[in-house]
Amino acid sequence: MKHVKKVAVALMLFVATTSFVNAQSKVAHIDVTQLLGAMPEMKAAEAELMKLQETYNADIQASMTELRNKVTQYQNEAASKTKEENEKRALELQGFEKNIGEANQAAQQEFQKKQAELFAPISDKAKAAIEKVAIAQGFDYVIDAQQGAGLIVARGKDLLADVKKELGF
Repeated sequence: MKHVKKVAVALMLFVATTSFVNAQSKVAHIDVTQLLGAMPEMKAAEAELMKLQETYNADIQASMTELRNKVTQYQNEAASKTKEENEKRALELQGFEKNIGEANQAAQQEFQKKQAELFAPISDKAKAAIEKVAIAQGFDYVIDAQQGAGLIVARGKDLLADVKKELGF
């Protein structure tokens, strides 16, 4: 009787262990930042954003130069102007400075909006390719292997090369 119990317990442990091993999911990893950086679409989007940033910077710099010129002019003429005129000019300069700050803030918001607009379809394309490769290779989970993203050990399959192949580069 004891022998039957031992065999039954051993058989149950074997079945439980086998079920646990079979239930384990396959996991792979990929550095999404590296993938996105290698995509030709991302390089084109970054170039477009760089041009936009340069345009915004040029506009802000031109306004700053104009402000500096007015400050210099008003300082040079201050002695020959009345107190009221100098106060009026000071308010004008403050308003001009405020306008530059608002323009800079609007430019930053427009830049971020354009960045999101350009990067969203690229990110979606990369995600679709990762998902396609993961499904084709039987992986249940794909973890982002970027430094600091939570992945500590990366001994599993790296899908970067396969996803690049799927994307055609």
